[in-house]
Amino acid sequence: MTRRRRRARLDRLTLGLAAMAGATTVAVVAAEVGRVWRRGSAPLPQESESLLLAAEEAVVETAEVALAGYQQVSEWENAMFNLFGSFVATLSLTRWITRLLRGRSTLGPFRNVYLGRRHIHHFVPGIGLAFGAGAAAVVTRNESRRTRLAVPLGIGMGLTIDESALLLDLDDVYWTPEGVVGVQIALAATAMLGTVALGLRFLRRGEEIVLADPG
Repeated sequence: MTRRRRRARLDRLTLGLAAMAGATTVAVVAAEVGRVWRRGSAPLPQESESLLLAAEEAVVETAEVALAGYQQVSEWENAMFNLFGSFVATLSLTRWITRLLRGRSTLGPFRNVYLGRRHIHHFVPGIGLAFGAGAAAVVTRNESRRTRLAVPLGIGMGLTIDESALLLDLDDVYWTPEGVVGVQIALAATAMLGTVALGLRFLRRGEEIVLADPG
């Protein structure tokens, strides 16, 4: 198999994983908006004079459901949601910034960092963040503090998993076909964490609070 065909095959696999993760997230969010629309105060499409306004009301009410559920469920579930959100945000932002930095030295405040002649990759601060947050979560007795520590843990995971191919091969393979493995592993991890986080009970709990029938 030629190098070009190998790259094309890896690109298709990466796009497939990205499409799967994106479609899963969109489907879950759309399903929740639909549930709230049917059960909430927003007029149904066939009952509304303005579909756009009705949809906007349903989305706002869905946000209220999510917030109410987040405030009511266990600290463990909140921590998992924080971990998922910070992981996905960091991974997406890192991938975008790294892509734009290719072929240039700086992008606003972001730049390639060197210590002497050694390139300091972003998995280095990622591992430090993950280890520090994990250790702090182990020693603290404050449950709400553990929930907040899930954010730097997710950030550290995102920075580290983005360069998983480099860590596996112990070589700078970020922009080679082998480097695509890092993207694939990252997307697979994103889909897994997304499934866990979006399946948590805070949405259902929020529905019980916000959409409760006064009668």
